[in-house]
Amino acid sequence: MKPEDARERVEELRRAIEFHDHRYYVLDDPVIEDAEYDRLVRELVELETAHPELAAPDSPTQRVGGRVREGFATVRHRVPMLSLANAFDAADLADFDRRVRAGLAGEDVEYVVELKFDGVAVSLTYEGGRLVRGATRGDGVTGEEITANLRAIRSIPLRLRHPEPPDVIEVRGEVYMPKEAFARLNERREEAGRPLFANPRNAAAGSLRQLDPGITRERKLDIWLYGVGYADGVAFARHTEVLAWLTAQGFRVNPHTRTFRTLKDVERHLVHWRETRFELPYVIDGLVLKVDRLDQQKRLGATLKSPRWASAFKYPPEQAQTTVEDIIIRVGRTGVLTPTAVLAPVPLAGTTVSRAALHNEDLIREKDIRIGDVVLVHKAGDIIPEILSSKPEKRTGSRPPFAMPRRCPECDSLLVRPEGEVGIYCTNVACPARLERNLLHFVSRNAMDISGLGPAVIQQLTERRLVGDPADLYALSRAELIGLERMGPKSADNLLKAIQNSKRNSLARLIQALGIRHVGERAARLLAERFGSLSGLMAAGREELEAVPEIGPKIADSVLSFFARDSNRRVVAKLVQAGVNTVAAHPAAAHPRPLAGKSFVLTGTLEEFSRAQAAARIEEFGGRVVEGVSRQTDYVVLGKNPGRKYDKAVKLGVMIIEEKEFKNLLSGIQPRY
Repeated sequence: MKPEDARERVEELRRAIEFHDHRYYVLDDPVIEDAEYDRLVRELVELETAHPELAAPDSPTQRVGGRVREGFATVRHRVPMLSLANAFDAADLADFDRRVRAGLAGEDVEYVVELKFDGVAVSLTYEGGRLVRGATRGDGVTGEEITANLRAIRSIPLRLRHPEPPDVIEVRGEVYMPKEAFARLNERREEAGRPLFANPRNAAAGSLRQLDPGITRERKLDIWLYGVGYADGVAFARHTEVLAWLTAQGFRVNPHTRTFRTLKDVERHLVHWRETRFELPYVIDGLVLKVDRLDQQKRLGATLKSPRWASAFKYPPEQAQTTVEDIIIRVGRTGVLTPTAVLAPVPLAGTTVSRAALHNEDLIREKDIRIGDVVLVHKAGDIIPEILSSKPEKRTGSRPPFAMPRRCPECDSLLVRPEGEVGIYCTNVACPARLERNLLHFVSRNAMDISGLGPAVIQQLTERRLVGDPADLYALSRAELIGLERMGPKSADNLLKAIQNSKRNSLARLIQALGIRHVGERAARLLAERFGSLSGLMAAGREELEAVPEIGPKIADSVLSFFARDSNRRVVAKLVQAGVNTVAAHPAAAHPRPLAGKSFVLTGTLEEFSRAQAAARIEEFGGRVVEGVSRQTDYVVLGKNPGRKYDKAVKLGVMIIEEKEFKNLLSGIQPRY
C-alpha cells in the first residue's frame, strides 16, 4: 500500500473504531459484532506496524500502552480541584440553600442535581482536541499523572469530536468500578488468598495507581464526566451547557441529572434516589447540588476547600440486625478455604441478604462470631454483605467459638496454614474443588504451554471425569477428545500433538506447572538449576532449599508441604510414567550448555516448538532470548511467516538459522554459513 493510501486508511480505521467505542462504551448500544470490531483493530495494528511514521499517541491501539515510569509525576492543576462540603439532612440542605440565595441578593436560582458517584476524581487535559494528560485530584492543587492508566479506560475518548476543538480544555470526572466488576475482582482476590478491597472506590483507586496500565484495563473501570476545570477557546453560560458539550464530544455524562427551581423539588428527588439507588449498576452515596448559572457560581466564590455554589448530600449507610444460622466452608479454586455465614434473611440496601462472607478464621475470632449469634450487618460499598459485629449480650445458653476444620471438606486432605498468613489451604493438586484452576495453570503459556486446552475444553474434561489431575491429560485418547463439543478430528489431533510436545518441556516449566504456592517462574528456574531433577527437589530438606539464592523460608515451606502430600506424590509418579521430562538437561543434549553466551531472536512460527518452548530450551542450554535484532545478536531462528526481524537480520548480516539447524544447535552441532 502506498504511504498516502496507508495514511488515509489509518485515519478511516481510527474514526470507525472511535465511533464503535463510543457506541459500545458510552451509549451501551453496539452496532457491529465483536469479530468485525476486532478485524478493524487488527487491520489498524498491521498498518501502524508496517508504517511506524503513522503511529500516534491518540490512536485506539495505544489505549493499553507501555508501562508507566517508576512512580508517578506530579501535576499542578490549572484550576484547583476543590472538594464539596457535605450535607447530611434536611437542615443542612436548607442552610446551603439559604446561603446561596443570600449571596445572590434575591436572584432566581436553578439547581442542577447530579448523582454523587463513589469513585476517584480525575482531570483530563486535551490540547488541540487530543488527550495529552490525565491526573488524580491529589490535594486539590497537585495530583499524580496517570495518563497511561486513564488511556486504558475505553470510554475515555483520546480525541474530541469537534472539528475545531478548543486550544486547551481540562475536563473532570469520576472514575469508578461497576458493582459486577468489583464483585468479580474481590472473588478472584479471595480465591488467591489476597486482601480484599473494602469497596469499589478503594478498588478503583488501587487500579488507577498500578504501574502496569494493563492491570487497569483488566479491572474494567469506567468514568462519568461532570465538569470543566479550565478552558481556552470555548465558553459556557450554564453548567447544563457544559454537560451538553461534554456529551457532544463523546464523553460519558450520567443521564440521571435533573434541574430544579425549588428546594422542595430537590428534597423529593433526594427521597426518590434514597429508595432506588441500589438498583444502579454502580455505587452512589448521595447527590450533588450545583448552581446552574456560571456567573452566579463565580460571584458566590469558594472557601479554601470548597465552592460555595455546590453541596454534596450524603445518604447514611444502611444496617440491619439478623441471626447467624450456620457457618459453612467453601474450598476455592486456589485451595483457600472461605467461611461463609448463613443468615436469617433480612432486607438490606435494596435486596434480601441471607449470606455474608467471613473471609478467614482470624476475622471470626476477632469479631467473636458464633452460630446462633445476633449480628449487625451492612453492605460494604452498598454491594457485599458484611458482618460488622456480633451481639454477645443477646446470646442464650452456651455457644462454643467457631473452629475451622483440620481436613479439606472436599478431598479429606490435611489443611495447611502457612506461618504469617491468614488463609488456610488445601494443597492437594487433585482436589476436586480446585481441579479446573490447577489444570488451567498447568497448561498455561508460562507453564507447560499446551495450546488448545482453554477453559471450555477443561471444563468438559472435568465434568465428564476424563481428567482427575494434571497427569491424566497425557492419557487422553483421540476418541475422547473428538467426543467433546466443538472438537473435530483436526482440532483433536493438534491438541494431542501439543500435549505430546509438552513432555519435552524443561524441568523449570514442570515445577512451575505443579502450582506450588509462591513458586513462580524465577523460583522454579532456580530450583531446577540447583537440584537437577524433580526427584532431587522432592528429596531436598529445609536447609538445602533455603541455601538456594532467593529461596527463603516461605518458598521452602511451600515446597516441603506440597511434596509431603501423598496425593501430590502420586500425581508426580503418573507424570513420570507418562514420559514427562523431569530432569534439568534434555536427554538429547550432547553437551550440558552448548549455547552458553549466545543470544537468539525468534521470528515466525516453528513447527515442533511453541515460542515459549523454544525460549525455554535456549535458556536451559545457556543461551538467552532477546526481542530486537542488533549487530550483537548471534542467531535469528526462522519460522514460517517471519516478521520484520528477518529483514533486519538480513540487512545487518546476522546469522539466520531454520528450525532443523536450531535443533542441531541444541545437540551441539554448529551451523555452517
